[in-house]
Amino acid sequence: MKMVGIDVGGSGIKAAIVETETGQLATERRRVVTPQPATPAAVAEATALLVAELPAGPVGIGFPAVVLHGQTMTAANIDPSWIGTQADLLFAAALDREIVIANDADVAGLAEMRFGAGRGQGGTVLMLTIGTGIGSALFIDGQLVPNTELGHLEVRGKEAEKRASSAAKDRKDISWSDWAKLLAEVIERIDALIWPDLVIIGGGVSKESQKFIPQLNARARCVPAVLHNEAGIVGAALLAAETAA
Repeated sequence: MKMVGIDVGGSGIKAAIVETETGQLATERRRVVTPQPATPAAVAEATALLVAELPAGPVGIGFPAVVLHGQTMTAANIDPSWIGTQADLLFAAALDREIVIANDADVAGLAEMRFGAGRGQGGTVLMLTIGTGIGSALFIDGQLVPNTELGHLEVRGKEAEKRASSAAKDRKDISWSDWAKLLAEVIERIDALIWPDLVIIGGGVSKESQKFIPQLNARARCVPAVLHNEAGIVGAALLAAETAA
């Protein structure tokens, strides 16, 4: 089954058609810059233009917010005017398609659990998507616990994502080794609460995993995501396929 997956981020909006039985992209990934300010109307319009030439059908969207019943309840690294927006209706009207929307880290986690580093893994699995912020997706025996938002945990008086996201690494201009120490501290803080059997590190930094994962020194086994930056698109398409089934 082919479905459109959309990954809305703080810096870019990406989309592709995905073969949901294999997790492979059936088209090249399309990308536009996230409008600034990233208001609901502006993001919906940019997303509509991005997918206008893709085949009609249900669309899955991963979005950087807690999403309850189609409503965005927070605004992580996107305009605060999204708080309280009925995002499913907004995107459905803009794209003129059936829409399903969920937290971006959650949909990326779905893809990794189905096709990537979490495939066949039981117990407690945590995925961290590291980019502008730190998103989290938690799975218990393969079942998603949605909207965990563990990147906002406090670590030594500061939000985890402000301390150890890849954006924080760039802002501080520190080495991979020094950044690994900050990330390990975040993982240890989360580990003390949920004791995961496996931690999957996703987002753009997963392509550089050899530079920092061996230095994490965490109790839990830490591995890089397999799908890298495509996980959000693939997971969003999976969400659409499950809704359409």
